[in-house]
Amino acid sequence: MAHVILGLLLIAPQSLYDLIKSFEAGVSLFYSASSGSIKRALDGLLADGLIEVASSDGARGRKVYRVTDAGRAAFRTWMTGEPAGDVETAALSRLYFLGLLPAEDRAGVLGRVHARIEAGLKELEHLSERIAQVEIGEEHVDLARYQLATLEYGLGSYRHAEAFFGELRRAESG
Repeated sequence: MAHVILGLLLIAPQSLYDLIKSFEAGVSLFYSASSGSIKRALDGLLADGLIEVASSDGARGRKVYRVTDAGRAAFRTWMTGEPAGDVETAALSRLYFLGLLPAEDRAGVLGRVHARIEAGLKELEHLSERIAQVEIGEEHVDLARYQLATLEYGLGSYRHAEAFFGELRRAESG
């Protein structure tokens, strides 16, 4: 979440309230967060020197945060690094903020995301092949039917993501 907040603050300095609204307005499409978790992440970023208080309204205690040079470097390192964690969140969070990177860095980011999706798709395809060899007892036929449907959904999702990010990668590479 910290890198998502850095990305939002790179777009514009914001208060906690503004960040909560930014999550609701767009980021929630790929990342959900409570106001408490956003506040904790802000406190951590502040303690690590990745953001600073740009201004503070003493009467209401409203603080507006902005990214420091160290925060810019941390954000760039995250964007250009290997995607980790949940594949969909890792892919979509980088896609959402891709325009913050210089044009020459974008194809590499898309390439790493695409490679991660391809690897995940191969894992699911291997799992599907192994499951096809399993004999299912009569007592588990209904359960297996829906578990296989879940696997098919995952395969379809990965196939779509692979095609989508592959096309973006090709378009970005020119």
